[in-house]
Amino acid sequence: MSAPERIPPRSVTAADDGAAELLARGELSVRGRIREASNAALFCTVALDGREASCVYKPVAGERPLWDFPDGTLAGREVAAYEVSEATGWGLVPPTVLRDGPYGEGMCQLWIDVVAEAELLALVDAEEPEPGWKAIGLADVGEGRTALLVHADDERLRRLAVLDAVINNADRKGGHLLPTADGRLYGIDHGVAFNTEDKLRTLLWGWAGEPLTAEAKQVLGALRGALAEDGALAGRLAPLITQTEIDATRARVDALLATGLHPEPGGEWPAIPWPPV
Repeated sequence: MSAPERIPPRSVTAADDGAAELLARGELSVRGRIREASNAALFCTVALDGREASCVYKPVAGERPLWDFPDGTLAGREVAAYEVSEATGWGLVPPTVLRDGPYGEGMCQLWIDVVAEAELLALVDAEEPEPGWKAIGLADVGEGRTALLVHADDERLRRLAVLDAVINNADRKGGHLLPTADGRLYGIDHGVAFNTEDKLRTLLWGWAGEPLTAEAKQVLGALRGALAEDGALAGRLAPLITQTEIDATRARVDALLATGLHPEPGGEWPAIPWPPV
């Protein structure tokens, strides 16, 4: 009698409703280490009830101390960014959970396969960007030469710029932008977000000072309610960041609605992360 045919596990993507549950409850198996990451980041698979996915697991024990963020808080901030993203309805952050793993508690985030040829950033030898592009600033390209760094005038990037302003993202680099084959765009690496001081540092300054879209204002209005003391989002953030940081997030939403504008660089903090990619 032959053995029954093994049914391969069904691969889960970010579009699947059960992705977060799979990440939270599935069996986590480490496959390798992502060496480019500044903190311990492990490439894993997670499996549950015939479903499987690739993911990134960042244990709290592998976080490097930072002078401006409390030790052991980066994983929670990554999950908090996902919760805010979900509350916007834009789905800009891959499913992300806080869970126990082989090296203790950590952040577990669905792996995103990227379309490599998607062009979102560029260096151009010009003083002004071409149509369809927004200027970020001048970049040193060596031998005393500079070039204009630009990003695409893309609705997906503009939504991400609003999210970054809300969560006070201090590290929006080009390598943290993940375009996919189905036309989605995800942002990752939000461990240095939600500081109570203004630390917005991003490559997405192309809309600085411009009016927010009607869509963004509507989303921010809904966020304001969700961040109220008895709001659903405030409740989900409470185990992840401090009450002071939740209050600061609410204040940033209020400020964006009050001005109706995309924020501009403040001048007291480097506006562009380094390296930018």
